[in-house]
Amino acid sequence: MEPIQVDFTKKGKSGVKDAYIAPEKSWLRILINIGVMLVVAVVAYYFLLPPMNFKSLDFYMYFAIVFASYIVSAVITSKAFARPEYIPYVKRQAIAPIVLIAILAVVLGIGYISSAALFRAKSYSQLLTVEESEFSDSFSAIESIEDFNKLPLIDADAAERLADKTLGDLALVGLESQFEVSNAYSTQINYKNAPYRVFPLQYGDIFKWLKNRADGLPGYIIVNMNTQESELVQIPEGISISTSEHFSRYLGRVLRFAYPTYIFGTPSFEIDDEGTPYWVCEHIDKTVGLVGGDDVVGVVLVNAVTGEHNYYNIEEIRAGVSADGTALSWIDQVYDTDLLLQQYNYYGRYAGGFINAYIGQTGVKMTTAGSSFFAIEDDVYLYTGVTSVTSDESILGFVVINQRTKDAYFYNVSGATERAAQESAKGIVSDKGWEATFPILINLDGEATYLMSLKDANDVIKSYAMVNVNQFSDAVRSPDDDNPDLKACLQAYINKLAARGVVIDIDMTGNVAADDVTPSTDDDTPTADSETVSGTISDIRTAVIDGTTYYYIELDGSGTYYYVSAALGSEVVLFSVGDAVTLSVSTTASGEILPASDPVFAESVTGQ
Repeated sequence: MEPIQVDFTKKGKSGVKDAYIAPEKSWLRILINIGVMLVVAVVAYYFLLPPMNFKSLDFYMYFAIVFASYIVSAVITSKAFARPEYIPYVKRQAIAPIVLIAILAVVLGIGYISSAALFRAKSYSQLLTVEESEFSDSFSAIESIEDFNKLPLIDADAAERLADKTLGDLALVGLESQFEVSNAYSTQINYKNAPYRVFPLQYGDIFKWLKNRADGLPGYIIVNMNTQESELVQIPEGISISTSEHFSRYLGRVLRFAYPTYIFGTPSFEIDDEGTPYWVCEHIDKTVGLVGGDDVVGVVLVNAVTGEHNYYNIEEIRAGVSADGTALSWIDQVYDTDLLLQQYNYYGRYAGGFINAYIGQTGVKMTTAGSSFFAIEDDVYLYTGVTSVTSDESILGFVVINQRTKDAYFYNVSGATERAAQESAKGIVSDKGWEATFPILINLDGEATYLMSLKDANDVIKSYAMVNVNQFSDAVRSPDDDNPDLKACLQAYINKLAARGVVIDIDMTGNVAADDVTPSTDDDTPTADSETVSGTISDIRTAVIDGTTYYYIELDGSGTYYYVSAALGSEVVLFSVGDAVTLSVSTTASGEILPASDPVFAESVTGQ
């Protein structure tokens, strides 16, 4: 073997510090190292699916892995771990990838500085535009008992429990043990003018995927959040694109290969007006500096059955129709919950500047823990309470945000947080151990009210509860444990407020879909079995029967009393002796007015 020639003099261009010993066939080893790096790059891209975008942290992580793989390969191929004399050679080989990693690190560091809230607080606060208004003007007003048919009366956990039970319907086709409900990608939507939560299915495990992948997923499950009806919707062609698929049918891979530079948010599973399932995928852009200020700039709609995908910019989504006339108003979740809450918290914290956000904190506010949804017309709105940064048990108001258009409204209401209301509702059933769902905010004739379902350990709805936001000690529930009657709960709530002089004018006629009640007329015109009686009140008394307050009225000292519930004649709570009133009263078959010992039911009462 020829002696190794090493020049330890300073005659060379680089000097002593550049001296190193190269292994035999070093050129071949370099080619191997490059080949390994390229293989790692392809494999890592296929599985990690990073966007080729300088605004994405995944982009930097991906290339850090790729360049690091060259260094690791150089150590292995040179056998430097066994031959220390080759370490200088490996260091020389590592210069290029280390420099590239350092450049990426510098770019990322500059990006974080340029995006820091310390310098860009105003930009963060302007990600969301919020319109402030009075709660009495809110569009969540309940004017009739039938308006409750549009409200979600169960929460996501109860809906998932119903979906799990419905999955047993797959026993009809022998697939009951092959699939599971995917709660992570379920979405609350407004479908056929009713609140629904739609659940995609997923394969039980890799072996069940191998067995069933040719046919795809059999369908999806929809749960009516008001009536609590759940249905398995089977798709004959099968759902081929999902988050539980693998290889080319995996949703993330479909998106990445079609849109290599796009940054995507969390996808949501929705159905259009015909029941066709789609994946709604947010296209995210960083709007503050290089890596800050996430916002949605478009949406990719992926047909879960065929895999066909189309891109629509955010202006088309907000308008509800694309440039080519495609209807898009059925899409309910373009902005996911976490993103909207983040943007509002930026608005609440940084609207007064960065320094004020931490020193002084004038006007600084943040969302409370938890959120819920309700539908208005064809859109779904996210709402949550807003409190001060001291995180106490009181709220400053509520923020309501359209999940398709990002229109945001703040309503000034002071009172208890949702969590405090839940505890108040649980307190009236403490002996039963029921849990309260996250409250739904409703506007009852200007009174901000929390509506909750009380459920047992199996997520079965046992009762309903209402809590006044301003006076959260005013908590009531439907009285019958065997029949969770929403109408009875509302009547008890009206009576509770009437006792402290607050009159709620709600049309109590009509039907509540969630309850088995009989609709009645809302016309005050006397029927064939009623007559009109007028006079001056000489005596008025009250009694509470089964949670309902009744008013007994005597006219002109006649000794005859007429009774009316506060729900049917809410004005009665304001009347006193000496007031002139007109009553529309029921009569007996013979037309006689009964004496005080057997009072007459009054269908309505008005002041003259």
